[in-house]
Amino acid sequence: MPHTPSPSPSSLPPASSPDAVVAALRAAGCVFAEDEAELILDAARTPRDVAAMVRRRAAGLPLELVVGWAKFHGRRITVGPGVFVPRRRTEFLVEQALAQSPAAAVVVDLCCGSGAVGAALAAGLGDVALHAADIDPAAVRCARRNVAPLGGRVHRGDLFEALPEELRGRVDILAANVPYVPSDEIGLLPPEARDHEPRVALDGGADGLDVLRRVAAGAPGWLAPGGCLLVETGRGQAPAAVDAFTTAGLRTRLAVCEERYAHVVVGVQP
Repeated sequence: MPHTPSPSPSSLPPASSPDAVVAALRAAGCVFAEDEAELILDAARTPRDVAAMVRRRAAGLPLELVVGWAKFHGRRITVGPGVFVPRRRTEFLVEQALAQSPAAAVVVDLCCGSGAVGAALAAGLGDVALHAADIDPAAVRCARRNVAPLGGRVHRGDLFEALPEELRGRVDILAANVPYVPSDEIGLLPPEARDHEPRVALDGGADGLDVLRRVAAGAPGWLAPGGCLLVETGRGQAPAAVDAFTTAGLRTRLAVCEERYAHVVVGVQP
């Protein structure tokens, strides 16, 4: 029997039917209400949990934070409050890394956030030494939940300062999903990112490339011969990002996936 969309998710009864959940989400403006309802009902343990999760989603909390995980490169990645939610376009960075270094033995996920990139790389490569690092303590806690089952270690600190010294000159894949939104464009982001994700994971400085330039400059000291650095960037920033890699002495190329609107700069240590 069809249900009239609820005017407010707070009126949703605890024992909500799937149709009622869909109606409440649709009334709150969720475009993919049916898909979201299925994920919420699967994640909830009790009808009371369903109602609470629908209320949080209707209030604007990203769906991934509501259900506690995000799908990334075929894996469920645990996410939590105050942690950057991995984007599907970043799967292109993982694909480029696996194609560039299919026999990599040492992998570093810098600016790791939830650790999604590192976890995906370790799963794709098999037996690797995986290290992840982030400056944000919430990200470090979250990343440990995602990379520990794969034998990975997570370090807290500012970029390369976080890494063990014994990794110098040994890294085969250095993946860095750095913040690259220009500071004055943070306010233009969708509310789900602007209001619920840490600014440190979004803000790349005046032109969005402050962190990228630091990573490119420092990477050669950590990469093994033939090792690669991969960083995601925006379309308009790509030429300057390529210049930063080239200036650092890396053999550089730009990989583009128009379907996912993904731009990845790849630099290889000579």
